[in-house]
Amino acid sequence: MAGAGDHAQQLLGRARAIRLPLAPPSWPATVERPEPERKLGLDYDHAWSRRYPARLARAMVMDNLARPVARLIAPATLRGLEHLRHVEGPVIFAANHASHVDTPLLLTNLPVEFRHHTMVAAASDYFFDRTWKSMLWSFSLAAIPFERKKVSRKSVDTLAELLDEGWNLVIFPEGGRSPDGWTQPFGGVAAYLARRTARPVVPVYLHGTRHVLPKTSDEGTRAPGGSGTEGRRGGQLRRSPISVLFGAPLTPDEGENAHRFSDRIEASVANLSREVHADWWQARRAVSATDPSEGAALAHRGPDAPAWRRAWALDTRPSSGRARWPE
Repeated sequence: MAGAGDHAQQLLGRARAIRLPLAPPSWPATVERPEPERKLGLDYDHAWSRRYPARLARAMVMDNLARPVARLIAPATLRGLEHLRHVEGPVIFAANHASHVDTPLLLTNLPVEFRHHTMVAAASDYFFDRTWKSMLWSFSLAAIPFERKKVSRKSVDTLAELLDEGWNLVIFPEGGRSPDGWTQPFGGVAAYLARRTARPVVPVYLHGTRHVLPKTSDEGTRAPGGSGTEGRRGGQLRRSPISVLFGAPLTPDEGENAHRFSDRIEASVANLSREVHADWWQARRAVSATDPSEGAALAHRGPDAPAWRRAWALDTRPSSGRARWPE
């Protein structure tokens, strides 16, 4: 029996000797194993989300699940769809930002020719700080990481490449959710990309989304807003009607720099906000009645006053009209 046991040990030793080419070697117990490298943030590899299997699965989820849920939670009134029928893509959608539901509600309200071929520039420090979040948002929203705290050549180059490849792009030029509903100053990324890629910018105004899912800070109080100040805890989801307004596509004029073009994009979004409770003509009359030195965009940022005064001045009446959904 002892001889049989020795023979078995010899065979086991030979099997272990030939294991090395077929499997990785064992790690020495006395050596600390390094942490596996995780590529997150701007380094996250999001190319898989644009391959056909992911695109097909995302389209099925969006059309058969996300859109019906959006209709139920946030019935939408749409205006300006005629602008999308006559624009040649790809385009840059530049929208105001008041809630985390802005992105899914905007995507589900896009016409089908845009809906399934649109990427979203999402904050790399918030949506791509963990592996599971990176995979979730890349799949569900076709999100790509974007550096919002500073100018990043890598971020801008990636967005420009996607536009050149024929992808539409959603950008929130404010860089973060508004804390009180008033528009924050726009950054110049959308304007710069439009100049670089010769693609039009479609201004978008989202009204009422902050009532569907309000922004709160970690302590449960009103968050300060702005770039890099997102609270990690959201508000309570509730049913509320919204309005989505699309403006006429904008292109930079000859000799117009990115800063001036960005101001024009912001003014166009501000003009759309006035159309929520009026028509195009009344909104333009309201702009002409304001102080020209202030401008439409500056006026839409709200009064320079305490929070209670800004909240009182903000028109929060629900939008009216029948909900109309694109096919």
